[in-house]
Amino acid sequence: MIPLSYNLRNLWTRRLTTFLTAGGMALVVFVFVSILMLSEGLRKTLVETGSYENLVLIRKGSESEVQSGVERDQAAIIESRPEIAIGADGKSLVAKEMVVLISLPKRGTNKQSNVVIRGIGAGSLPLRPQVKLVEGRMPRFGSSEIIAGSRIAEKFEGAGPGESLRFGMRDWRVVGVFDAGNTGFSSEIWGDADQLMQAFRRQAYSSVIFKMRDPGEFERIKEEMESEPRLTLEALRETRYYEEQSEMMAKFLRILGISLTVIFSLGAIIGAIITMYAAVANRTAEIGTLRALGFPRRSILWAFLAESLLIGLVGGIAGLFFASFLQFFTISTMNFQTFSELAFNFSLTLPIAWRAILFSLIMGFIGGVLPAFRAARMNIVAALRSS
Repeated sequence: MIPLSYNLRNLWTRRLTTFLTAGGMALVVFVFVSILMLSEGLRKTLVETGSYENLVLIRKGSESEVQSGVERDQAAIIESRPEIAIGADGKSLVAKEMVVLISLPKRGTNKQSNVVIRGIGAGSLPLRPQVKLVEGRMPRFGSSEIIAGSRIAEKFEGAGPGESLRFGMRDWRVVGVFDAGNTGFSSEIWGDADQLMQAFRRQAYSSVIFKMRDPGEFERIKEEMESEPRLTLEALRETRYYEEQSEMMAKFLRILGISLTVIFSLGAIIGAIITMYAAVANRTAEIGTLRALGFPRRSILWAFLAESLLIGLVGGIAGLFFASFLQFFTISTMNFQTFSELAFNFSLTLPIAWRAILFSLIMGFIGGVLPAFRAARMNIVAALRSS
């Protein structure tokens, strides 16, 4: 077999074309990885919003809390369930919540975007331990006070601490800012559920959430809840509920990413083919010499294929390296499932990294296989005469 050092020296000799070809592949990998990171960041943000121990009840047929309705008598039936966990204060860990969308202008641009307004109860915060107050204080129940998620307070007019918003024919004073980490709650505004229901003239809650005493009993609880004729509600784990909220957007991003990647990868592969064909043409005498020295055709084949794979590997590592910096950026977009503003980060995982490297090697293989076969099939005498 021809040693790997031979391939490395040849790539260094043709370093300009090697750099340009690897750069093209790096660009493709960058696009490929960034789309996967975007999709994973969206999924991770919404999945981490929920808790495996919490159960969400919404109206059957509803795709989200915005479309759901839970009547007050239904909520009372749920509150009496023995499966609800008890908190340290002796109170049931259950919350009746209302969710609506309002349109607010963004800071600096006045561009309108939908924001989630969540009406909460006394049990809402114990169910969401990831929510931390970072500025101001909690709103007083029974008042027109609200708190804003950190990403909403930063990006929307009137959502900062001490400012006020007008919606539901009322003025609402922002008395605090909370941070919920990398979850969807950071893109919401919270206030007293009963006050918000009055302001929006709602007679029903959007959902009821409670913590299960035994999360392992979920299937039994789900069956009992959904078979109860007075409820007409659907029961979901909170993690599953929020995962479903990301499916439509994540699918769109994957389709978009695949489309762009296919288009860009065709260009990168063509570039690799041209580079490797040029290498074969410029090294005809060298190939003839190697054959004359006794190296078999398969050694020539693997030597040229190895060079193409090395170019792909370098391009893949470079594209992955530059894409990794996207984790420091936050992107805001509309969630197609709820039609509301959602801020999330790019997320790079080990499976994404391996897929990126594998994809770059596939591009290198496709780009180098035909030139490698051409080099391996050269006639020794004809190759030596070309010198």
